[in-house]
Amino acid sequence: MDNSGMYVGLDIGTTSIKVIVAENVKGQMNVIGVGNERSNGVSRGVIVDIDKAAEAIQRAIRQAEEKASIEIHDVIVGIPANMLKIEPCSGMIAIDDQSREITGRDVRSVAGAALIQSLPPEREVVEVLADEFVVDGFDGIKDPRGMVGVRLELHGTLFTGPKTIMHNTRKAVEQAGLHVRGTVINPMAQGMMVMNDGEQDFGTVLIDLGGGQATAAVIHDHQLKYIDVDQEGGQFITKDISVVLNTSIDSAEKLKRDYGYADSSQASDEDEFPVDVVGQSQPTPISEKYLAEIIEARLDQVFQRLRTNLDKVQALELPGGIILTGGVAALPGITDLATAEFGTNVRVYIPYQMGLRHPSFTLALALVKYFGGLSEIDLLIKSALTGSTQLADETDEIRQREAVEDAANDVSTQSAPRPKAKPKVKKKRGEGFRKFFSDFFD
Repeated sequence: MDNSGMYVGLDIGTTSIKVIVAENVKGQMNVIGVGNERSNGVSRGVIVDIDKAAEAIQRAIRQAEEKASIEIHDVIVGIPANMLKIEPCSGMIAIDDQSREITGRDVRSVAGAALIQSLPPEREVVEVLADEFVVDGFDGIKDPRGMVGVRLELHGTLFTGPKTIMHNTRKAVEQAGLHVRGTVINPMAQGMMVMNDGEQDFGTVLIDLGGGQATAAVIHDHQLKYIDVDQEGGQFITKDISVVLNTSIDSAEKLKRDYGYADSSQASDEDEFPVDVVGQSQPTPISEKYLAEIIEARLDQVFQRLRTNLDKVQALELPGGIILTGGVAALPGITDLATAEFGTNVRVYIPYQMGLRHPSFTLALALVKYFGGLSEIDLLIKSALTGSTQLADETDEIRQREAVEDAANDVSTQSAPRPKAKPKVKKKRGEGFRKFFSDFFD
């Protein structure tokens, strides 16, 4: 199967590694394969053992390959938001020839100028996004290519993160025999998928309740504005159940998934289930309510810490309220618990695709949708992170060739008029650029 139009999202989580293979058909992402394996070598969203993480990635990739009937070589990798910093940036270049039109190479160059920052040695640039381009003082420009000017400026947003996270992620993926097609900041991809246009515009808080940590992200004006990471997640709930009920971690995880409630007021005090207690030959009956109280106690702590930090930036006053996702968001009653804690409207996002109807698949699906929706300008700016000019040269060559073809068609139309003029159809360029982009992005 030709996978030129394929996108593979890799979610390296604390408790599981998920892979989603999607095919872009006329702008529609169709999921054709899924891999889901237990994670290893990952703690609180960060890879701490490259060898173990690489092995777990390989297992998840093989599972996805079998279901999609393709060989996977390139992946889009999610980057956790741990210690992520968001700051404004700008760059400016002079156009050599005043009569020359601005090209893709110029866009890549001005993005490279915006990347020049004085960063501590332990940090590196993760992503840069363009808010606008300015040509000779004219601002608000989204795509300056084809315009004529002597000075090109870019005003945007710079995201920086710890080198350790970036290095370990790339190293584990490469050790698994894969090529990093692109990297995407996790909450950025999730926010663009789970929020509608109005929620992104007026402001909404996204809380990803993962296995190793909980991440709160504020999206406002269609941009990621704020990040807060709480270092407790679903694993801590499982450990609480294990300690309180004196049962194994595997048994505690199964109890949480099969009988757990986030809101103890919704659990029954009469319905009981057996628990294998260490040191006892016979199972001990435990009520749903008692288990729910254990779960609720931990979630209360996480929500309270997140609320304290969100209140500092007045995020809970945004009209979009809160959207919950991640594996822990599947617990019954979590919407009511979060509503009571945060004092705003709360909803849970669950992917609607068949076979993915669980909030734990949100991130992997968001990675392919986000990357597949990038524009030519987005891809050119991303290429500045690699230092390569190949994509810019390729896009410029295509634009020049199409301009020549359009001019030739216009001349042909004037010299040989036809009874009825037919509308001229241009070729779509986006998929060709993304395919080329995947060949060199690392």
